[in-house]
Amino acid sequence: MSYLQKHPSITRSRVSNFVNDNYQWKDVNIQAVLYDVKASGEPHVQLKVWSAPGQERPTFEHAVKQEFRPAKVGQMFGPSWTTHWFQVHVSIPAQFFGKPVQFLFDSSSEAMVWSAEGEPIMGLTGGNGGERHVDYALTACATANEPERMFYVEIACNGLFGNGDYHEHPQDRDIYYRLNSAELAAPNPDAWALYHDMEVIVDMAKELPQDSPRSWQALTAANDIVNIFEHADPTSINKARSVSDAFFAVTSNPASHQVYAIGNCHIDTAWLWPFAETRRKTARSWSTQLNLMDSFEEYRFTASQAQQFEWLKEDYPSLFKRIQDKAKTGQFVPIGGTWVEMDCNIPSGESLARQFLLGQRFYKQHFGQTCDVFWLPDTFGYSSQLPQIVRLAGAKYFFTQKLSWNNINKFPNTTFWWTGLDGSSVLTHMAPSETYSAQCRPGELINGVKKHKDAAYSNESLYLFGNGDGGGGPLRSMLERLRRMANVDGLPRVKQSHPREFYEHVEKTARELVAWKGELYFELHRGTYTSQSNNKLWNRQSEFLLRDAELLCTVASFGSKDSEFEYPAEELTRLWKLVCLNQFHDVVPGSAINMVYRDSDKMYKDIISSANRIRKEALAN
Repeated sequence: MSYLQKHPSITRSRVSNFVNDNYQWKDVNIQAVLYDVKASGEPHVQLKVWSAPGQERPTFEHAVKQEFRPAKVGQMFGPSWTTHWFQVHVSIPAQFFGKPVQFLFDSSSEAMVWSAEGEPIMGLTGGNGGERHVDYALTACATANEPERMFYVEIACNGLFGNGDYHEHPQDRDIYYRLNSAELAAPNPDAWALYHDMEVIVDMAKELPQDSPRSWQALTAANDIVNIFEHADPTSINKARSVSDAFFAVTSNPASHQVYAIGNCHIDTAWLWPFAETRRKTARSWSTQLNLMDSFEEYRFTASQAQQFEWLKEDYPSLFKRIQDKAKTGQFVPIGGTWVEMDCNIPSGESLARQFLLGQRFYKQHFGQTCDVFWLPDTFGYSSQLPQIVRLAGAKYFFTQKLSWNNINKFPNTTFWWTGLDGSSVLTHMAPSETYSAQCRPGELINGVKKHKDAAYSNESLYLFGNGDGGGGPLRSMLERLRRMANVDGLPRVKQSHPREFYEHVEKTARELVAWKGELYFELHRGTYTSQSNNKLWNRQSEFLLRDAELLCTVASFGSKDSEFEYPAEELTRLWKLVCLNQFHDVVPGSAINMVYRDSDKMYKDIISSANRIRKEALAN
């Protein structure tokens, strides 16, 4: 019996240590060769910074006109919710000739890279979490005489999930963030390819049934790669890759489960951060995804919530235009059909209808079509009137995964017909991976097949991947792993696609899907419906006031011929947008931080004041 067979647990530990960067082996494992050369400090990297006063979020045009002071790695920036603009000058040294060059900038927080001309380029996420993304590509191949480059980095003193652990601390406390790195680096493409190969193979060895032939094959391949690799011998990398190439060449069974993958970066419109920060989160997250689309032509990414698109159009018009262009190619997929991903228990039926009216109108105007997939992955339960409203709004499919969080009764179905009180039905799917922020790991795909509750009727499922809640989205490493997992024996088949393709295929091929009639009740987060009572009161008052205002304005518009009353359509639309915004599923239920409710209080004051004025003017006519 071989040593590998006799001591498989030791071998699994060995191959895991080959990939990991948090163990004592990182000076001799694959981590040691991921970068050929690095350079930091002057004259290669020069940093200056301007700190915006208070919690202001200034525009690019305003920031670049300010006086910048010298800055360096190791400095702390803060406090929480402040903004700091860095002016960066880089000079690529001669030893980078012929190599790809990246700028690695880790501010321990969220950040946005801007060109010298004021174009938003991409978002960055610092720190050591799984969301870490700190590399900005400067050139694919450095020349002998690279020109000096100048650009800006806007850092926000908050992380993807606000400021610190929200389970333990309030989000308005003062936290300072350390600038950990600002350096040039030349990645080794072959080493990175082997690293991604090993990520998949090692996980397959771990996650597949330990006594299965494919698990043993994965463990053997990984062990052979470790044996071949020598960190001091660059030629060993491609020799090792020949082993992984042979492993991936064994393809999946055509009858195996089909996964339809779609990237996303679910961004809560407000939660552990205020509305104003969400406006920047969308730009940081979506600009990064646009860049990935240029590198991965098969990549499909979806984003919901028309409100976020409208904010982007107002604040980052050139970025919005890039999204429109990618939407035409099918890579960027606007989805959902509603103004925000709203709560579905507190709002009135009229408000739910307005969510679709505002959302579908925006998508039709700016993307040329309405949405046929209703998209609510994170809302806290779904009222029984929704199927009727969804169908009347022009959609016929529904996606969520939230009921997988139930803490008492597990929902019995994955793919089914959801039927409303009037008999209207929508084809519904709840991702068996039980998340909207999967990380593109073999274990997620394997467990997704195991948890598919309707496999007897449908042999396919949706798979949502990418860092979410606070945005960020898919990382390059996720897409690299997904490429390797697309068609390999031991895993379900994976293709990236528009969610509509999944639903249409289910409609054509599924047999005897069950129906669920009535409410989809969520058995968790119950306390949200007793929290922030003022917010709930003002929501209902706003709904009543807008109903009265619209009714009276309609009557006044058809009054006497001598009346000069003009129906205030633009103002009423503005007020409905504010009402719908505050019905977001972390706002009106009461699960957001106090900063959010200070903002919503001002919005409700505006709504109530303006609606009362409109009602009074209509009565006078």
